[in-house]
Amino acid sequence: MPFDEAVLPQHRFLRSQPWFASLSADIQTRVLERTLTLSGRKGKVMLAAGSPVKGWYAVLSGLVKLQSTSGEGRVSAFLGVPDGEWFGEGSVLKTEPRRYDVIALRDTLLLCLPRAQFDELLAHCLPFNHFLVAHLNRRLGQAMTIIEAERLRSPEQRVALYLTRVFWQGRRRLVLSQEELGHLAGLSRQTVNRALKSMEQQGLVSLEFGRVAMLDEQALAAYAKAPTLVASRTALPPEGALRLRAGKAGPAAPAGQTA
Repeated sequence: MPFDEAVLPQHRFLRSQPWFASLSADIQTRVLERTLTLSGRKGKVMLAAGSPVKGWYAVLSGLVKLQSTSGEGRVSAFLGVPDGEWFGEGSVLKTEPRRYDVIALRDTLLLCLPRAQFDELLAHCLPFNHFLVAHLNRRLGQAMTIIEAERLRSPEQRVALYLTRVFWQGRRRLVLSQEELGHLAGLSRQTVNRALKSMEQQGLVSLEFGRVAMLDEQALAAYAKAPTLVASRTALPPEGALRLRAGKAGPAAPAGQTA
């Protein structure tokens, strides 16, 4: 019996992947039949550190952050994953337990390609391997960018960096609140607010109804990578200045750390 794609968004997503059409009919059927979904409300730990890795995951809707906690209790989130993107490929390629928490930053629906199907595609599908290598290469670039930002960039530049295509490939308009952006950049909502205000005044971004839009993509990327001394010359509004609200109304509050 044919799958009803109107009811199963995971099937629509899988059929849209560049490697899916190259699969034999039998493998396509197995992938569609055995793929699972997992839903979670905002703030929920959807996949816990230390738990067995059941497969490769993608975000069908919503937004998650990947977060680790040190033995001393220090929290560090190192990546945000929006809808339409895969994550956890390093985990499924290994046999060890998951090394980080996956936390929903908004109501989220995940897809899980089970390990057995992942291994089958890895062994028999060249286009799938090409896709996976390109994806791993992009994640490596993001990891190097995060390390550099932590060591060399100012807080304002880190906010700008997390708005560039390094992390939001193919998107000009982002549906991100200041709280979410603070989680991803590892900065307080207050700092994010002031940085966005400064960038808006420079014509780099615009803020409206919870959306952050890139107005000058090249200038934004240049600002994020400029020598810290140069970028810091742009004076931000004082701490008590009127705050922009790109998300929910209400007073700004410190957000949890990420990276």
